[in-house]
Amino acid sequence: MNDILTKMKQMKFFGMAKAFHQTIESGKNEKFTADEMITHLIDSEWDERYDRKLDRTVQAARFRYKASVEQITFENSRVDKNQVLRLADCDFIKRKESIIITGSTGIGKSFIASAIGHQACSLGYRVLYQHSTKLFGRMKLAKADGSYLKELAKIEKQHVLLIDDFGIQPLDAQSRSILMEIIEDRHGKSSTIITSQVPVSMWHEIIGEQTIADAILDRIVHDSHRIEMKGESLRKKRQPKNEEEIVLENLKN
Repeated sequence: MNDILTKMKQMKFFGMAKAFHQTIESGKNEKFTADEMITHLIDSEWDERYDRKLDRTVQAARFRYKASVEQITFENSRVDKNQVLRLADCDFIKRKESIIITGSTGIGKSFIASAIGHQACSLGYRVLYQHSTKLFGRMKLAKADGSYLKELAKIEKQHVLLIDDFGIQPLDAQSRSILMEIIEDRHGKSSTIITSQVPVSMWHEIIGEQTIADAILDRIVHDSHRIEMKGESLRKKRQPKNEEEIVLENLKN
């Protein structure tokens, strides 16, 4: 048995080796037919490779939150549950469509976007999360050090680009140019998810420069799915109770 395990590991069949070892140790191999044993080993290797690939994909995405669709709460009608679940099947990626999620701060925009991004990773899509401020800052540095085209190419090859907190400050001329190039490269080829506290109706003011704003919004907004979230901040709801509230609650109990 040790010889077989060694050969499996040398061939990098780690999932198969683990399953084979566990099966022999537990004595379950005696209950398997030859076909069942082969199927079990192949399935185990498949699962192991899938899990490793998913881990690499999620790490490469650099998500802000470790989120899943199952963790999304749909309380108080803050978001359309049917719409979110339809988008979570990620068919929008096949259609090269995008998503815009707007709503007040702390309402869960980034979490929902990250959950959809994680779902995309699980389906084998390449995803990249970027906070808007850091994205523009990094791209400006890339222009300065000569790596700008390389960074653009890296973004372009992602099936899904997630731009978080867009519009927290007006764009300067360089940021407008960067955004225009990113959106132009992706338009009709891949999907982009954008979250923002600012209503889409005010994005012209955020982007500035009417002509460029028109060009960017024409490529982003018109073919996008719009998720408009309502309600108060979830962070506010989760704030710890102060000492007086805790004492009063204990007295009631």
